[in-house]
Order: sequence, then C-alpha cells, then structure tokens
Amino acid sequence: MKPSLIVHGGAWDIPDEAVVACHSGCRRALEAGWSLLSDGGTALDAVEAAIVVLEDEPVFDAGFGSHLNLDGRVECDAIVMNGATLRAGAVAALQRVQNPIRLARAVLERCPHMMLVAEGAERFARDHGIALCDPADLVSDAEREAWRVCSQDKHATAHHRGHEQGTVGAVAIDAHGKLFAATSTGGTCCKLPGRVGDSPLIGCGCYADSTAGGVSCTGYGEAIMKIVMAKTATDLLRTCHATFCVSDSSRDSSGPPSHSCAADTAMHVAREAVHLLGKRTQATGGLILLDCEGNPGFAFNTPRMAYGYVAGDGSFVTRV
Repeated sequence: MKPSLIVHGGAWDIPDEAVVACHSGCRRALEAGWSLLSDGGTALDAVEAAIVVLEDEPVFDAGFGSHLNLDGRVECDAIVMNGATLRAGAVAALQRVQNPIRLARAVLERCPHMMLVAEGAERFARDHGIALCDPADLVSDAEREAWRVCSQDKHATAHHRGHEQGTVGAVAIDAHGKLFAATSTGGTCCKLPGRVGDSPLIGCGCYADSTAGGVSCTGYGEAIMKIVMAKTATDLLRTCHATFCVSDSSRDSSGPPSHSCAADTAMHVAREAVHLLGKRTQATGGLILLDCEGNPGFAFNTPRMAYGYVAGDGSFVTRV
C-alpha cells in the first residue's frame, strides 16, 4: 500500500506574521514523518516524529510554547491511537514532559491502561525512561506575556496573541496498511488548573479505525467533546464510503471508473463534521483525516488552519 501522511498545526485566527512559521513547522513535520514512511517505516513512528517537530515549534500550542493555565503553568495533553486494535495511549495535565506525544506512545505500548494524568503520568514517564524537565523549560516569552494580559483582564482572552493558537496532530498510513492518528495540545490560556479538553480523549480530539480512517481535531475543546467529533467523522467516513464508493463500483464496469470517488468522500466527510460542530455547538474548529485508502481530507470554520499533507506524487503541500 502507498503510504500517506497529513498534519495540522491548529485552526485559529492565525495572524499574518505567524503564517511563515506555520508553513515551516508543518513542512518540517511532514519531512520528519515522510522520511520514515518512504523508507518503509511505521505509521506510529511517523506520527510521533511529525508531532515532536510540531511540539517543539512555539508558534503552535503544544509542548514548548503551550498556553499557560490560570496559575501560570503549562499543562499538556496528548494521545496516539492504533487503527488496527482500537487501542490508544493518552496523557493529560503534564507539567514536566518536553514532548507529551512520546509519553502517550509509551502508554500505548507499555501500560495496561489507556490514559494517565498529572503526577501519575509523570511517574510513569520517569519509570519508563522518559526524562522530566523543569516546568519553566516549556514556557515561552510570548506565552508568558499572553498569560499576563489574560490573567489581568478576563475579557482579554479573546484578544491577546494566539489565544486559540494551534493544537497539533498527525495521521499516517504506512506501506503495510497500518493506520495511526495522534493529537497533542497545551490547551487554552488561563484555563483552570486540571482542565482537560478534547485532545486526549478517544473519539473527541482523535480517533483511528483501520476499517474507516483516522482523524485529528483542533478547536474549542468543550464543543468538540459535545459531538465526539473525531469518532463522528470516522463513522461518516465508513457510511459515506459505503454509500458513494461501494455502490458506485458496483455499477456497469463498461463506463469510466470513478477514481476520484474516495478522495471526494474524504473531503466531504471533513466538511460535514465541521459543519456539524458549528450547527450543533456554534463553536469553531477544524480537523484533518485520512480515509482507509489514504485519501486526505481537511476542513475548518476558523479564519485559517495550518495543515499539510503528502500529495500523490510525493510532494509536500502546506497551507495556512
């Protein structure tokens, strides 16, 4: 099977001055993931490598440069999910892990549970060879200033730099047909300590099922949780593919093949899921996905979303 990869750096009101950094971050994430996939590597390695790049880029809201909570501290969440087994590894409320996606993978592979939070998650990290950092190492100057403005004026949260800046995510299929999806975030600025949004919740911020596809979401977490958006999009993939593609393939084979059917369906599903988010919750967000055949889909109802994917000819496409 031909490998596929898609990434995102969040759906938000990305200012003009951040566009170049968003393009660069998404491209470097694609390069990191695709270098593995194109050499026969696994989808799990690819999504981890891509997200590590995005977590280390402070223009996005994950890892270094994450938003600060009301106490002025970073609390990160992450998840990775295996489409073949439906098993996930998720972590939340991390304050001392440089790359939360690495710990989410460790939970996926080495923990009897599927989610660990806060001190217990950090203890698991230490016990499994993942170094803990000083919480201050995750704080950028820009986010410290944003927190200062936010904490002094409850109305400022809608106006300061990057209040909605990007949760990150990746979905990949490798040459063996294995599908993995992953999401990582720093949450929202001045959130209450201990708040967990959609990102690390299976079916909300991320979902993968090899029989349908994989999804990573971004946006207003509490609203995404209401419609279980990643699982909803995955179910739509399954239903729409059966309706529009399977039925189409059963028609008279003397006619021209509808080779674009699956690709069109992936985009249709992405748009339908985001439309549902807006209709049922009046909130904003976006998502990326791959269907089970590796066709990419993406949609958002925010002014901009940072995303990128590997095109059929192997070239990298990034958009903001």
